[in-house]
Amino acid sequence: MKDIKSFPISPADRMSGLPAQFFAALVGKAGAQAAKGLDVINLGQGNPDQPTPAHIVAALQEAAPNPEYHRYPPFKGFPFLKEAVAQRYKEDYGVTLDPEKEVAILFGGKTGLIEISQCLLNPGDICLVPDPGYPDYWSGVALAGGRMEYMPLTADNQFLPDYDAIHKDIADQAKLMFINYPNNPTGAVAGPEFYAQTVEFAARHGIVVASDFAYGAIGFDGNQPVSFLQTPGAKEVGIEFYTLSKTYNMAGWRVGFALGNPEIISLINLIQDHYYCSLFGGIQAASAVALTGPQDCVAELRTTYESRRNALYNAMGRIVWEAPKPGGSFFCWLPVPKGYTSASFADLVLERADVVIA
Repeated sequence: MKDIKSFPISPADRMSGLPAQFFAALVGKAGAQAAKGLDVINLGQGNPDQPTPAHIVAALQEAAPNPEYHRYPPFKGFPFLKEAVAQRYKEDYGVTLDPEKEVAILFGGKTGLIEISQCLLNPGDICLVPDPGYPDYWSGVALAGGRMEYMPLTADNQFLPDYDAIHKDIADQAKLMFINYPNNPTGAVAGPEFYAQTVEFAARHGIVVASDFAYGAIGFDGNQPVSFLQTPGAKEVGIEFYTLSKTYNMAGWRVGFALGNPEIISLINLIQDHYYCSLFGGIQAASAVALTGPQDCVAELRTTYESRRNALYNAMGRIVWEAPKPGGSFFCWLPVPKGYTSASFADLVLERADVVIA
């Protein structure tokens, strides 16, 4: 056989249009320092450091030998898991969900946050995104060929978007909008009034709302974060993304949900029919146990994060580094010293203190 010569590989145009993967670069920097033998502390990613609660792990161990779960699962997932998340939303937020029509099972919340842009945006369509915000919102918009318009989150407005500041022409053209509370990265929380404004704004301009509720279980000072779906009219204009990653320290299990508007849920199920064949049944069974079993572990997790928040801010107070305390999530949004950008200061902290921040 003659020698086969390689030829140039031509990637699709969409590959060159992708934004730089922020967290991949961050992990690379941390890994480079660790490779030098340094004891690197990574505070730059939302990656829970506690183990999954023992009763959830035991549920997976019990479910794994079940031969029913060794076959392909139903494309849209097992009904019992959709019923479990509907039960949790009813108990925690008073929200009624139809498990069959208003719940989609996701391979982690990130997957759904990228899929919804592909479901709703044509090339050139506008998506409103928070600034600062979770970088993977950008990835989904880029893959769909959409374009982003930023909604600044400022301290003066409690890190909430100011809908009055969005130009009417932009609002009328927008098809999709991401919101995220408790917020990554500012730690801000949103109340019923903000969500009512969001529903009214979305309905007036015909914009689908994608509420990223990844940190919904993590509220501080005795306050429970509000779900977008608690707002009258929310299901008419959008959906909410929920994940087990943060609530139950299950980031590696990759279990998330899209909840709300049945037409949008149908679109997400449709696109996933072409990508996946749902999650391993044993993981679905254990996830149902997490959602319907004792919730003491969730309360303990909140206490842990609140204690850590208070320890950090007490130490900051001693060196007069001032910033508002986060009301939820496990992020702290801090001003950097004059003369630095956020990126250059993060590099300095990694170089001098072996601590990763973002």
